[in-house]
Amino acid sequence: MLSLSAFFFLTACGGSDDNPEIPSEMMYFPPLTGTTWETKSITELNWNESAVQPLLDYLNLKHAKSFMILVDGKIVMENYFNGHDANAPWYWASAGKTLTSAVTGIAEQENLLSINDPVSTYLPAWTSLPTAEENQILIKHLLTMTSGLLDEGNEDCVTPACLTFAAAPGTRWAYDNVYVKLQDIVASASGQTWNDYFNAKLRNKIGMTGAWVQTGDLSVYWSTTRSMARFGLLMLNNGKWDTDQVLNSSYAVSATVPSQTINKSYGYLWWINGESSYHLPQTQFEFPGSIIPSGPSDMYMALGKNDQKIYVIPSKKMVVIRMGDAADEEAATLSDFDELLWQKINALYN
Repeated sequence: MLSLSAFFFLTACGGSDDNPEIPSEMMYFPPLTGTTWETKSITELNWNESAVQPLLDYLNLKHAKSFMILVDGKIVMENYFNGHDANAPWYWASAGKTLTSAVTGIAEQENLLSINDPVSTYLPAWTSLPTAEENQILIKHLLTMTSGLLDEGNEDCVTPACLTFAAAPGTRWAYDNVYVKLQDIVASASGQTWNDYFNAKLRNKIGMTGAWVQTGDLSVYWSTTRSMARFGLLMLNNGKWDTDQVLNSSYAVSATVPSQTINKSYGYLWWINGESSYHLPQTQFEFPGSIIPSGPSDMYMALGKNDQKIYVIPSKKMVVIRMGDAADEEAATLSDFDELLWQKINALYN
């Protein structure tokens, strides 16, 4: 399973609701081509400059390759570590699920599909289930991790032989890689390859670079840190890039709020902070409280294996990016990385 080590905490710490709001201004969008990207200084924001170095030291200690903070679309911090630089690509891992979610929404707004359609409308005989049962699984179930399918013994296998019955659709939340079938659905519905449709409808629209790299049955996105930040900025603005509504706002909002009642901290392949409970990958247990107690309560997150992260915070007009190796030596063990990281980010403006 592509694990999210971000979520495994040893302790719960205080929240960030007392943080002052960051002054907002007109949202900035960098040009689609070139390297121009306006900046905003720590001094301009009246942030605590003495908190910058402890944050950078922690990121370096925890094997980061890059870190960015945007406020109002402008770069406040952009730092690279361990030989990485602004031109070097890195993998998104499961944070790239959110790209798949967005493109599914774009296909729906183009009337190529409805997320309430059965998956079998576009992909006949795609599981080991009898046809009548397979027909009950909707596109929306893939977006919300509630397909009820069990990827038998191999979480990276999404061939029909591996996709067997575990529960009725919509009754069980289980983090898995069955979502990748959404890419096949979009390709079938559009009559294009997934790569071509993704590039035309999302990547090129917001000036991203990067490419999908096939690894077994899965397709993993690689890009620069700035490209990841561009996508975060699009989602901060509810699918709008400057004057272009790339993804309709109603879908963008639905993707980043609770999508079902089983795991209240999950949207359409986005994780959601500030809810009353959450589930973790690879478990069926419900844990009380917010995923990242020190993180903003309105934050939503794209999170991937080895701590690839996009944090989007609407109340602060902020996007935060972290790419790199696993923060802790064992990516799937208990970790308080996100909690401690957000304590240090909070120190910037407390």
